[in-house]
Amino acid sequence: MLPTTSPIQAAPRLPFYRQLYMQVLVAIALGVTIGHIWPDAGVALKPLGDGFIKLVKMIIAPVIFLTIVTGIAGMKELGAIGRVAAKAFAYFLTFSTLALVVGLIVANVVRPGEGLNIDPATLDAGKVADFALQAHDRTLTGFLLNIIPSTLISAVAEDNILQTLFVAILFGITMVLIGDKGRPLMTIFESASHAIFRLVAILMKAAPIGAFGAMAFTIGKYGVGTLANLAGLVATFYLTSLIFVLVVLGTVAWFAGFNILHLLRYLKAELLLVLGTSSSEAALPSLIEKMERAGCRKSVVGLVVPTGYSFNLDGTNIYMTLAALFIAQACNVHLSLEQQILLLLVAMISSKGAAGVTGAGFITLAATLSIVPSVPVAGMALILGVDRFMSECRSLTNFIGNAVATVVVSAWEDGLDRERFRAAMAGIPLDPTPDVEEVIPD
Repeated sequence: MLPTTSPIQAAPRLPFYRQLYMQVLVAIALGVTIGHIWPDAGVALKPLGDGFIKLVKMIIAPVIFLTIVTGIAGMKELGAIGRVAAKAFAYFLTFSTLALVVGLIVANVVRPGEGLNIDPATLDAGKVADFALQAHDRTLTGFLLNIIPSTLISAVAEDNILQTLFVAILFGITMVLIGDKGRPLMTIFESASHAIFRLVAILMKAAPIGAFGAMAFTIGKYGVGTLANLAGLVATFYLTSLIFVLVVLGTVAWFAGFNILHLLRYLKAELLLVLGTSSSEAALPSLIEKMERAGCRKSVVGLVVPTGYSFNLDGTNIYMTLAALFIAQACNVHLSLEQQILLLLVAMISSKGAAGVTGAGFITLAATLSIVPSVPVAGMALILGVDRFMSECRSLTNFIGNAVATVVVSAWEDGLDRERFRAAMAGIPLDPTPDVEEVIPD
C-alpha cells in the first residue's frame, strides 16, 4: 500500500436535498416533464441550459492553466513531466483506437442501417451543410497549427482548450527551469487556483437550473417520440457504449485495482450534470477537483484530464464508426474491409481535438465522411434528428473514460494515495486535500 500524503478526514454528510446529484436528478425529471407536456415552454427554457454552460466554459481556461502550471512546477523535474505525458498519450491512443474498433465491429454485427434502402439523391444535403462547412478545415495540418495561439493571453481569453493546454505546459516547464526565481509567481498562481476553485463552487450551485433548462429544451424541441424512427441506431449506440464502459474500461479498472462501479458512484453528481447538459465540459472543473480529492496526484490530474478532453474521446469514437457504417448500410453502400480500415484511420486523426461539447461529434463525423467519399455526407441528414440524444451518451462515455484514465495513469506513476482513494470509492465523504479547496458538497 502506498503511504498516504494526508490524514483522511471524513466530512459531515449533507441532507439528501442539499446534495448536488439529488438536485440535478430532480431538475432533469422536471425538465423532461415540462418538455413533454408543454413543448413550447420547454423550448423557451433553452437559455437556462446555454447560460449555465457558458458560465462553466468561462472558467475552464483559467482552471486548466492554473492546474497544469502549478502541477508541472510542483514536479521539479522535466523527466517526470515527459514520463507522465508519454504514459497518458499511450493510454489515449490505445483506448481511443479500441473504441473506434468496437464501434466498427458492432456496426458490422448488428447492421442497424440495413433495410432502410435510402437513395442518397433524395436526402436534403442542406440540413448538414453547416456542419460540413465547419468540418472543411479539420485537416491534420490545420489542427496542428490551431494549437499555437496568436498570443500567450489569447489562448485563455478565447477559451480554446488545446491552445490553453499548450501555453500552460510551456509555462509550467519554464517555471521548473527557473527554479527558485519563480517561487513568488508560483505563490500567486497557487492563491489564484484556490480562488478559481471557490468560484467553481459558487457556479455549481446553478447546475440544477442548467440541467433543467437543457433537458426541457431537448424533449420540447425533439420530443421523446423522435427516437422511434431511429430507435435501433440509438439503442445500439447506448448499448455499445455501456459495454465499452463496463467491460473494456471495467477490465482496465480491475487491473489498476479498483471497481469501475465504485468510481461511477463517486462521480454520480458530475455524471448527472453531463447527462442533463449534454456536455462533458460542464463537469470538467469538478472532475479535476474530485480526482485530486480522491488521492490522485495533482500534477498527474493537471496533465491527464485537460489533454483527455481533446485526445481521449471514447464515446465520440464509438459514435463515429457506428454512425458512418449506419449511413453506408442505409444507403446500400458496400464498404470493403480495406475501405473500413481507411475509415478507421481517418477517424483516428479527425477525432483528435474534438472538444467534449454538444455537436462536436457530428462535426467530426462530417469531417471524416468528407475525406472518405464512399459514404455520402448527405446521409448525415438521416441521423440529424436523433444526434442530440446520442450526444448525451457520447459525453457520458467521454467523461467516464477520462476519469478512468486519470486514476490509471496516477497508479502507473505511483501518484495515487491508495488509502484515500479506497475511502472515496467506499462513499466516505472526504475533506479536501491540503492542496485543494472544497468545491462541490457530496
